[in-house]
Amino acid sequence: MCDLIIIGGGPAGYVAAERAGHKGLSVILFEKKVIGGVCLNEGCIPTKTMLYSAKTYENALHGDKYGVYGENIRFDYGKIVARKNKIVRKLVAGVESKMKLNHVNVISGEAMIQSQNSDGIKVTCNDESYFGANLLVCTGSEAFIPPIPGLEQTDDIILTNREILQLKEQPASLVIIGGGVIGMEFASLYNSLDTKVTVIEMLPEILGSNDFEISAMLRDIYSKKGIEFYLEAKVVKVEGNKVIFEKDGKTETIEGEKILISVGRRAVTKGFGLENLNVEMFRGGIKVDERMRTNIPNVFAAGDVTGFSLLAHTASREGEVVVNNLTGRADKMRYDAIPGVVYTNPEVAAVGETEESAKLKRIEYKVVKLPMAYAGRFVAENEGGNGVCKVLIGEKFGEVIGVHMLGNPASEIIYGACMAIEQEMTLTELQEVVFPHPTVSEIFKETIFAF
Repeated sequence: MCDLIIIGGGPAGYVAAERAGHKGLSVILFEKKVIGGVCLNEGCIPTKTMLYSAKTYENALHGDKYGVYGENIRFDYGKIVARKNKIVRKLVAGVESKMKLNHVNVISGEAMIQSQNSDGIKVTCNDESYFGANLLVCTGSEAFIPPIPGLEQTDDIILTNREILQLKEQPASLVIIGGGVIGMEFASLYNSLDTKVTVIEMLPEILGSNDFEISAMLRDIYSKKGIEFYLEAKVVKVEGNKVIFEKDGKTETIEGEKILISVGRRAVTKGFGLENLNVEMFRGGIKVDERMRTNIPNVFAAGDVTGFSLLAHTASREGEVVVNNLTGRADKMRYDAIPGVVYTNPEVAAVGETEESAKLKRIEYKVVKLPMAYAGRFVAENEGGNGVCKVLIGEKFGEVIGVHMLGNPASEIIYGACMAIEQEMTLTELQEVVFPHPTVSEIFKETIFAF
């Protein structure tokens, strides 16, 4: 019997397996597709690889702003896709290498939970039986397909994040149903590559729970780049390549060569025998406590399957919490400082409370914001561009409770704000931190001194 069985080889599963193996636990990891999960194979990595190609192309087109000129600037969509596939293969191989290095037994196939008895938790796969003292469920999530008439059509017009990454040819036009993070990243990608993009969003603003003001600023930027937005619009039907929606009491129709469904994701909780353990569920996911424990003492869950914070870095940390508790270190999962990034061009990065969430929670706060142009490095590298850094400070203790940025490279500097919130640093304490100069990260300190 092994110490830990893990079902699912995504960020929660493979990080937990690596950490557990490194600490001397015997681990069996089951993965029915390719190790790395959705993030590495169908999400985070492939999209960011293609987005970087699109950003490189866009920067080349506007090189004259920096005194750099080129002729016949173009892109090869096939090569962009081929590079994406190469990067994914390389990183998958890297994860497989880590598993071997940490003596993790990786089994390819569909695992099925059978029972729990004195021999441990029994899991079968490929007609073999395996027993583990503990079980970690990391089965992830899948794209949610809403019950809209026409989405059940079986042609290649309707796409999710999985199918759109497999396209061999660039669509001339793309209609995106859903203006959340995934939808906006694909909107950014194909807009940069000159595809006609339309975004239909049911809510009053794009990017869901992100800071409303910054979301509106990003939408304005992309409207000027040519993306057409329909907000507070309800899709009622899809007919072939036509999306029919209602807005302001009127029915409208938009056509696209391809239609991307991007209205959220849902936890994968069926198809692997979870019901055989009577694990308690909550809001469509597996219910866990702060140590990622389910209602069954030796059964844990981490990642998207909990239905809580559907982010790869959250999943990895949750997997670490499980392993730490199994190996004698009392550890709890905290969600106050989970960063979120939208890899558009420009990027959006945020952590902590928004003004909207602070008001809902009745948190008294002060807010200050500065243009990104207050950082000299940003001006040097973003000719004609701008953005904003917005900081929320708790009124009672003067601690940082939220940071929101629009502008490149926000994704690379938001971790500093995460650390500040995690450590409950006050305005005064942060003002004493030395930031390197010149860097775009200095905008954080400049904003703090503007209070």
